[in-house]
Amino acid sequence: MGIAVEIAVQDIAGVRVALAEGADRVELCSALGMGGLTPSAALVTGAVAEARAGGRDGFVHVLIRPRGGGFVYDADELALTIADVRFARDAGAAGVVVGALDDSGAVDAEAVAAIRTVAGPLAVTFHRAIDVSPDPLAAAEQLVELGVTRILTSGGAERSIDGIPALRQLADRVGGRVQVMAGGGVRVDDIPAIAAAGVDAVHLSARDGVRGSPSGPGGGAATYDITDARIVRAAVEAAARG
Repeated sequence: MGIAVEIAVQDIAGVRVALAEGADRVELCSALGMGGLTPSAALVTGAVAEARAGGRDGFVHVLIRPRGGGFVYDADELALTIADVRFARDAGAAGVVVGALDDSGAVDAEAVAAIRTVAGPLAVTFHRAIDVSPDPLAAAEQLVELGVTRILTSGGAERSIDGIPALRQLADRVGGRVQVMAGGGVRVDDIPAIAAAGVDAVHLSARDGVRGSPSGPGGGAATYDITDARIVRAAVEAAARG
């Protein structure tokens, strides 16, 4: 039995590739190089329109992360997060991907509950902030109680393939009550072993770098990321085999 495939994408072209190659959904974001940040309103709107044109209303899940530098947010940052969740909902996204912790590294239950309320019918994924938690199993139990749809985790490792024991333990503990999705440095060759851990889905960026035009001294690197159709296709095929 196969598992689902989620592709992290940063542009409309990436949405098109993921649709064409049979991915189950996308996580739409910007700034993947720093772990992902909230995409622009125009990108959210365009991605939803692209998915609808392909007959896939449940395809676009929007990362809502106001900044890098951890997952402990102040009142202004949480207010911005709530506003972005509301926009994603109203724009027609199928889900949001969020994460908030308190100073001890535990789940910020108040913040997640507020997000869950504003999200309404949307699927809510709690992202790899859980990998920072000192007790991921306790955090997962709390997320079940808070009504999240799925948890994205590497099992606490830099790469999911190295977190398989923890992924298996998590799937055994909360599987059937919340979806467990493995993500973090996933390569196509890793997918069979990750699937065997009992997770529900795998998450990867399927990125390749291409060279753009010169950026000059103030424009950053001359390369940028694209979503590689070959990697997406191979990941979908590997996940289908389970």
